[in-house]
Amino acid sequence: MIPHPYLLYLGDSTDELSVKTCRGVAVWRPELCVGEFRGPRCTVTLGLPHLDFAEAVERGARTLILGIANAGGVMAPQAVEDVLAALKAGLNVASGLHDRLFGHSEIKAAAEALGLELFDVREPPPHLPIGNGRRRSGRRLLTVGTDCSVGKMYTTLALERELKARGVAAEFRATGQTGIFIAGSGIPIDAVVADFISGAAEILSPERSDDGWDLVEGQGSLFHPSFAGVSLGLLHGSQPDALILCHESGRPHMRGLPGRPLPDLKTCLLANLEAAKLTSPDVLAVGVALNTSHLGPEEAHRACREAEDLLGLPCQDPIATGVDRIADRLLACFETSAAA
Repeated sequence: MIPHPYLLYLGDSTDELSVKTCRGVAVWRPELCVGEFRGPRCTVTLGLPHLDFAEAVERGARTLILGIANAGGVMAPQAVEDVLAALKAGLNVASGLHDRLFGHSEIKAAAEALGLELFDVREPPPHLPIGNGRRRSGRRLLTVGTDCSVGKMYTTLALERELKARGVAAEFRATGQTGIFIAGSGIPIDAVVADFISGAAEILSPERSDDGWDLVEGQGSLFHPSFAGVSLGLLHGSQPDALILCHESGRPHMRGLPGRPLPDLKTCLLANLEAAKLTSPDVLAVGVALNTSHLGPEEAHRACREAEDLLGLPCQDPIATGVDRIADRLLACFETSAAA
């Protein structure tokens, strides 16, 4: 587990997209965030207190989170200097960059000398098993999508919040860098060797006997030529009892592939259900999550109604309207006890 509270590192970021990981942590785990560190050229903010490393430690921070994105996922020279300063101030450091902390000898040496920890969250755990498909106890839900970046993580987290508010045991199981920072643990599925993806998902969502739910963050899409493999591995390894289909209304084409349209909702849902049946023959769809952020209120309402009419499932925008009706359907289908 990554020690918290966190100081979120924005560095010299100048656009909102580059700090989406830090923003995700601030939105979903605000109680873990004591502030943000901004470099002199930074033009974005999360609305948190602006702290230097010493001030953050005084306020109780234990880990600096490098939740930034840049071309190539490399650590700029200034970021290396900042990491060394953070270590000197007494902070552990966690990074979601492809450029590993352990790949910088000076950072590794400083952490060892100071007795602090480094977390490269895009480094999968060693000795992952190959998936076996054996039925295991417990209940699991997986979010799937018509495309990448359509709201699978936000939907999973919104459902975790809703179930916990009802007293139902539920844990978010992270499969991406942002999710791992939010949960404090997880497996970066996009960094796992293909043969071991389903095994990693089995490890991520092990047996449980408390009538609760493992809520597995989905990745990619069965219909995306670049990332269908990771989606299929998660479908098989997570062995889901339930699926939620995620989609962004109005998206013109598959992400990064102009000219390739998204699948229609029914085709996508049926394909995911069929794939999931390999390891979970009784899998059910329990809802549709629409990202309607680019639509007006009337358009958003109409899009949800059309999806409900098409699929016969509750459809909501997790951010705009919550997921209470989807949770109702889930609990009704599986008769989950309201006692944690």
